[in-house]
Amino acid sequence: MKHPFPFSAIVGQAEMKQAMILTAIDPSIGGVLVFGDRGTGKSTAVRALAALLPPIMAVQGCPVNSAKVADVPDWAMLDEKTLVEMPTPVVDLPLGATEDRVTGALDIEKALTKGEKAFQPGLLARANRGYLYIDEVNLLEDHIVDLLLDVAQSGENVVEREGLSIRHPARFVLVGSGNPEEGELRPQLLDRFGLSVEVASPKDIATRVDVIKRRDAYENDYTAFMLRWQAEDAAIRDQILTARRALAELTTPDKTLHDVAELCLALGSDGLRGELTLLKAARAYAAWRNDTALTRMHVKEMAPMALRHRLRRDPLDEAGSGTRVARIVEETLG
Repeated sequence: MKHPFPFSAIVGQAEMKQAMILTAIDPSIGGVLVFGDRGTGKSTAVRALAALLPPIMAVQGCPVNSAKVADVPDWAMLDEKTLVEMPTPVVDLPLGATEDRVTGALDIEKALTKGEKAFQPGLLARANRGYLYIDEVNLLEDHIVDLLLDVAQSGENVVEREGLSIRHPARFVLVGSGNPEEGELRPQLLDRFGLSVEVASPKDIATRVDVIKRRDAYENDYTAFMLRWQAEDAAIRDQILTARRALAELTTPDKTLHDVAELCLALGSDGLRGELTLLKAARAYAAWRNDTALTRMHVKEMAPMALRHRLRRDPLDEAGSGTRVARIVEETLG
């Protein structure tokens, strides 16, 4: 089986790649929303990043990828419990998925006749400790959106049927992609995404030719192509791991917290989720750069992707949310 396309070999799309790296450094940032043209490498980037990350340790055969034997749910009924290495999970949530497929299904008949909690895990179980990817997220059915909102808030999936209840951890980085021309995203779900980026097809011939060449080499000269990029992927992985360790040591001056709050007030973002996400993203970015203290520069760099999807709609402003954020950042922080 082929290894996913190398993360470092993706041409352009620097903001999308940066956002995904930041969520790998600090998954609590809350996921990434990617809006733009089809065929711009959105799903490729998710799989490439997950493949680049070091494997996770999980109990072999555990349906929720438990990191410890003691954490394996009783309904899993594993005969042997040994820790093994496994790739970081990447799970696709298709638009037509039923509620049972997403959350999992209880076997009521077996529960009533044998007194056993027979549970068929769903996509949320498989995505635990990994990535949940939703293409065309703006077309997702409302009842599935509501499910995701509950799980994203609690980090736990709860399935209840006929008085029976099953719980399991469901902590994952949510990555959604879509084309805004095909429908808007519900505000409640939009706000749950930590970062938002916009991607577009390259407009110059040289870049498009480079994309074609690399994809062709991946498909037709796979071994040589992977050897060519494995060192660069390894360097990104090492930098991510270094940044994870550096987060704990990073200092955050009060004046930088003031900048974060002042900026979000100037932008009119609702609630405090914008401030908290901007702070986490700026800290992850500082750690990625190997800086030791959070500064205004880090806040300014991360403001567009942390805040552009949180702005109140302004029908008189045709510049676009990213441009509005950049303008207000410059007016507020200089």
